[in-house]
Amino acid sequence: MSEKQQKKRRKKVVLSLHAPQADTVLLAGDFNQWHPEKHVLKKGKNGAWETRLMLSPDTYEYKFVVDGKWQTDPVNPRTCQNCFGTANNLLTVAE
Repeated sequence: MSEKQQKKRRKKVVLSLHAPQADTVLLAGDFNQWHPEKHVLKKGKNGAWETRLMLSPDTYEYKFVVDGKWQTDPVNPRTCQNCFGTANNLLTVAE
């Protein structure tokens, strides 16, 4: 499939985290090669942090980085074990 066709298939995904005391919230996952600095969440009202991604249909692993500490998404029960013996969240983007 061409890159142009892949871009057409991408879906908008919104990820958010309620962390009112946090100074920074980043997002890392296999969609950004686990480089959290590529997705800095914006703080909104009531302590909710949010980011929007355009992702192709697939299943992705991810984690939040809150003030330098890696953590799973507390509202997403879908997880898998990673190579460090901790959990990553799973996100499935449908066709």
